[in-house]
Amino acid sequence: MGRYRFYSIIVPTYNREEEIRELLDSFRQLDFPADRFELIIVDDGSTDGTAPLVVAYQQQVPFHVKLIRQLNQGPGAARNRGMEEARGDFFIFLDSDVTVPPHWLTVVDASLNAYGGDAFGGPDAHRDDFPPLLKAINYAMTSFLTTGGIRGHAQKKMGKYHPRSFNMGVSRKIYRKIGGFSNIRHGQDIEYSHRIGQSGARILHIPEAYVFHKRRTSLVQFFRQVFNFGVARVRLAQLDARLLEAVHLLPALAVLGLASLLLGAWIHPLIARLTLAAIGSAFAALLLAGVHGALRYRDARLLFLIPLVIPIQILGYGLGFLAGVWFRIIRRRDDYIGFRKRYYQ
Repeated sequence: MGRYRFYSIIVPTYNREEEIRELLDSFRQLDFPADRFELIIVDDGSTDGTAPLVVAYQQQVPFHVKLIRQLNQGPGAARNRGMEEARGDFFIFLDSDVTVPPHWLTVVDASLNAYGGDAFGGPDAHRDDFPPLLKAINYAMTSFLTTGGIRGHAQKKMGKYHPRSFNMGVSRKIYRKIGGFSNIRHGQDIEYSHRIGQSGARILHIPEAYVFHKRRTSLVQFFRQVFNFGVARVRLAQLDARLLEAVHLLPALAVLGLASLLLGAWIHPLIARLTLAAIGSAFAALLLAGVHGALRYRDARLLFLIPLVIPIQILGYGLGFLAGVWFRIIRRRDDYIGFRKRYYQ
């Protein structure tokens, strides 16, 4: 018989009222005993209607919903505050822009009981009602072509898998051993997952425990997000060199390679022909990705959106990584974290 666990599900949020509404509505459909979990919303200084919304839901649902309010300190501090006030013996973290399918927590509980995990991570997926752009971004963020499977969707991964804060959990026992999230602005979840692994904890990857992830809602926001991911990878490597793997260098190498080809094409006709061949090959690969995505999501519009989104992802991450190397390592600007304004809004 499996172990009885009480789960504390912790969601940091900042001015995401409509996202929190969708998340709370999805928990109404959760197929799991209401007395075996609590939902903790940590309002990190919101100025919208998040707090009144959560208070209203407290009276409408059979499970316990706890609201914690604090001055704006960032998502890591919000998650730490949630753990400090949580009652559970297992903490689960979700981002505010996700919703959960009915089976999600049941699958998590069954897998932890079956395999004895101290921590877990699950993938993110899309809902059928997501707009085409969000489906294209979801494809780019989960495709083996762009991520090497390190986000947990591919069976054969090019880099080590680290659970991400949009869908991950850790036992109270491990939390007491390693503490909470660090104060770095981006990449906190990767650093925390790394510390969980270094503690000797057994980390489970649970493919069936997926959540629906809305992500960014415009190409500009998406570019800023992946740019900051690139910067964050340099910061993580400064903390521990083991957090930098070959797959993380590929977008930066692609950006440098493209820049070199374009410069060379201006200088020599032979390089110009090589550049055209390289661009043609890349375009063909993007077109195939568009076809694959359109068939996967059954939406012809993705045939055009995916070939647009993937280059933005690679360019943004690569430029962010190069900016991190330049400012944080060469210029020794420890305060450089990439885009700051409007990132979370």
